[in-house]
Amino acid sequence: MFYWFLKYVAVGPVAKLVFRPRVEGMGHVPARGAAIIASNHLSAADWVFMPLSLRRRVTFLAKAEYFTGTGPKGVAQRVFFGGSGQVPIDRTNASAAEDAIRTGIRILTQGKLLGIYPEGTRSPDGRLFRGKTGIARMTLETGAPVVPVAMLYEPRRVPLPGALGRRLGKHLVRVVVRFGEPLDFSRYAGLSGDRFVERSITDEVMYEIMELSGQEYVDVYGAKVKKSMDTTGVSATEAVSRLQPPAHEVDRLPDSLAG
Repeated sequence: MFYWFLKYVAVGPVAKLVFRPRVEGMGHVPARGAAIIASNHLSAADWVFMPLSLRRRVTFLAKAEYFTGTGPKGVAQRVFFGGSGQVPIDRTNASAAEDAIRTGIRILTQGKLLGIYPEGTRSPDGRLFRGKTGIARMTLETGAPVVPVAMLYEPRRVPLPGALGRRLGKHLVRVVVRFGEPLDFSRYAGLSGDRFVERSITDEVMYEIMELSGQEYVDVYGAKVKKSMDTTGVSATEAVSRLQPPAHEVDRLPDSLAG
């Protein structure tokens, strides 16, 4: 019940009034049955605007830290993520990735919509980074289609009226939620566990997200880029250049891995 309260009473009306999100391709999301909603991840606000655009409820796999925070921000996160029925995932143990995949499969077998950010983390610089193959495992083991979606945050072209409106308008954006056509991977049925198939599926999903979002694609995991930035103090661009394999090595990779 709290999910619907947030959507239609507490958060949804305010978000729509202030940001006026535009939704494109909503008809591509199945009206019933399981489906994976695979999105790029640019902002913490993605958690709000993408589910807000759909009539059906979307369940996300959220990192456990969102459910244990302290202070005003931590309390707000606990209320939002816990009350809206999101599923906590512990990412600190060795089996975390497998646990997340099994939890996602369970949600899909219940006929629900599962929200996933294949990059595994927010983009460090606005580009689209390499997807993790857990999404492929989930679609292969459940048969659920994958609906790619792009979150876009565009500068607001029409300023708000009044002095206060002009000041606030500098920090406001127009939100666009763009859904693509569902991707059916039934042609790979029975091949769960084949790492080349799973990489191929993941790359296809990321390509569709790239086409929808217009982002530049980087064939490096975003989490590795962030770690490099934290440990060396370099920019995201420099971190990417250090992590990308030399061109002669990329040429020897299979097409599905070369990006």
